Amino acid sequence: MEANGTGTNGTGTMRAISQDVLGGPEVLREVELERPVPRANEVLVRVRAAGLNPTDWKHRAGGLFLGQPPFVLGWDVSGVVEATGVGASLFRPGDEVFGMLSYPFGHGSHAEYVTAPARVFAPKPTGIDHIQAGALPLVSLTAWQALVERADLRAGQRVLVHAAAGGVGHVAVQIAKARGAYVFGTASAGKHDFLRGIGVDEPVDYHSTDFTEAARDVDVVLDPIGGETSLRSLRVLRPGGIVVSIVPAGSDDLYREAGRLGVRAVRMLVDADHHGMRRIARLVDEGGLRATIAGTFPPAEAARAHEAGETGRTTGKLVLLMD
Repeated sequence: MEANGTGTNGTGTMRAISQDVLGGPEVLREVELERPVPRANEVLVRVRAAGLNPTDWKHRAGGLFLGQPPFVLGWDVSGVVEATGVGASLFRPGDEVFGMLSYPFGHGSHAEYVTAPARVFAPKPTGIDHIQAGALPLVSLTAWQALVERADLRAGQRVLVHAAAGGVGHVAVQIAKARGAYVFGTASAGKHDFLRGIGVDEPVDYHSTDFTEAARDVDVVLDPIGGETSLRSLRVLRPGGIVVSIVPAGSDDLYREAGRLGVRAVRMLVDADHHGMRRIARLVDEGGLRATIAGTFPPAEAARAHEAGETGRTTGKLVLLMD
């Protein structure tokens, strides 16, 4: 059974949000599927809450990595272990866990149950509920891997986070502050109070201000936008600085220009990571990280959740409540 909510050897059924064709939010529908069964080293998790991310509506509309439907979307999970496969010794039934399903082909958390390798999960922090925990995995791992693993962010460095009020952005700000960085963050003026509240030192209104003028001598740029934004971000870096784009495809001009300017650039995709999730959980327990919840939706309103996300105006994360 793959972690995609479409098993053939399940016992009983489950609700899931699926689609038969690519298209707008209206193609999403609530269906009954067979409940999956965990294979060796896998766990079956009853999903309590599952975050939504831009990759969900991009796959819904265009297939991206997954190709043609039918498929069940969703990579964020917070829930309770229901059963374990042979050899899956990290968790026992009843354990509360959270994590990100392997990206991109481990999708399937927008369902009542999902199976996945036990090592994509970590114990859910006890101080937050499933809504908070379900909002965090993909965006937190993305920000952690970009800032800490790719950029080696250290105390005293200067960071520019684009789209700092968004899902990845608002988590990246908190991770950067927890590591002692000075943070610039771009967002519309109406979100600047929010940015200051999560630790941004200098908010930048991208409508009225050229960020290349507002942010100077930057060590690390985190860019969830890509394209021209990544290319222009090279100009704000000090020698040896780095732009980390979480948009994995684009022109080689980014690398050529980075080399010409004596700076670095990298594009990345997030990886599922047990140890990374444990680091995220520790940061949550220490009070250094919390997701802002822009809205919660029952499964029957998944299309409305996608519509809200596609406006590009939400602050923080949207979450489906599966239980």
